[in-house]
Amino acid sequence: MATQAEAASALRPDTRSGRRRLSLAWLGVLPFFAYALAFLFIPAGEVIVGAFKNAHGGATLHHMHQIVQQPYRDQYWLTIKVSLITAGVGSFLGLCIAYAMIREGTPRFLRTILTTFSGVAANFAGIPLAFAFIATLGTIGIATTFIKDHLGYDLYAHGFTIFGQTGVELTYLYFQIPLMILVIAPAIDGLRAEWREAASNLGATSWQFWRYVGIPVLLPSILGAFILLFGNSFSAYATAYGLAGNSVFLIPITIGFYYSGNVVSDPHFAQALAFGMFVVLAVMMLLYVPLQRRSARWMR
Repeated sequence: MATQAEAASALRPDTRSGRRRLSLAWLGVLPFFAYALAFLFIPAGEVIVGAFKNAHGGATLHHMHQIVQQPYRDQYWLTIKVSLITAGVGSFLGLCIAYAMIREGTPRFLRTILTTFSGVAANFAGIPLAFAFIATLGTIGIATTFIKDHLGYDLYAHGFTIFGQTGVELTYLYFQIPLMILVIAPAIDGLRAEWREAASNLGATSWQFWRYVGIPVLLPSILGAFILLFGNSFSAYATAYGLAGNSVFLIPITIGFYYSGNVVSDPHFAQALAFGMFVVLAVMMLLYVPLQRRSARWMR
């Protein structure tokens, strides 16, 4: 009887150790939750609540009505347009570079170099990036002066300026393209060689393979990456402010003006503008999540 009891005890799962492992796992995640609560959820909640308050702390919908009027409606549209352009161009160029990097025959060291550079460049933004582009393509920048002195072509005399919308878009591409490379590379890696071989054995051309196999498999990942790049550009502030200042009226710059301006300061209206950005980004996230879930099936 004792032997049977010992055997039954040995076969019985140790629920205490399971609880201990679970509690330790939650303990390890607590710093992340604390960080997210302090720097994401609490500030976001404050912005949402403050967007519906007036200067005296009372509830109001005036700011919600005001942000959809001119000139703020045009500023939202300009911000969305810049984000769409940089996300579209960044997605296309990043996809081409990532495919060239991963395809057969490309030296492995080149892939390592591009991946490492993309990881650095995707996080290089803000005032340092703006200064780098001003020093390169500014009025007396290195590239501007070189082109004028050696090629006889004055960029600024022909309408180009780094301090306008085109300059902001060009600068954003510096971190948008590397981000696309990092995001889309795993999806391209998921295209198995067996699929191409099977299509070739069945008589499919390269175009037919991409039309019926490659593009349908990659499309959810490409669209998801595009949405991610859109959000990355839509919420950028320091780069545009350091580059163009108040000459390009993007919503993040306007928010900074109203939140900490010396002449006109209206924090609650700034929070209302930020709430409008939340709505746009929430719509993009609702599109991104199912696309990411669908593309994850092909990367397992």
